[in-house]
Amino acid sequence: MRLLTHNMLASNARGAVTGYPLKLQVVKWSTKEAEPNPDFLRGILPKIDWPALVAATQALGLPELLPEAPPTDAELSAEGAAEDEGSALRRLHRALLEIHIEEGTLVCPDTERCFPISRGVPNMLLHEDEVRN
Repeated sequence: MRLLTHNMLASNARGAVTGYPLKLQVVKWSTKEAEPNPDFLRGILPKIDWPALVAATQALGLPELLPEAPPTDAELSAEGAAEDEGSALRRLHRALLEIHIEEGTLVCPDTERCFPISRGVPNMLLHEDEVRN
């Protein structure tokens, strides 16, 4: 599961007020290289919950990967940013698209309901009696 996916998931369990953002407990993660796509990153950035993304990178033990504030348009459009390892665009690309959670748990912030992540796939299925009406 990529951190991009994590940023979009919410719990629909009974008792959940917002069910978002899910707390991330990581057992195993890996990095898989992906082709940089600066246009995609610039387009998706307004849809990203930045504090939730920063919290996810911190849960991975990578507090230095992303700053507390999202990158500015100037930082994202800097020439050569996609290739520069230290650039805001490259760090955003790494966080959203190259880090994969292999094993772990997603925890609802409202109900503490745990959703396992196994072989990179989060299981968000609820039992019938757990579904919010």
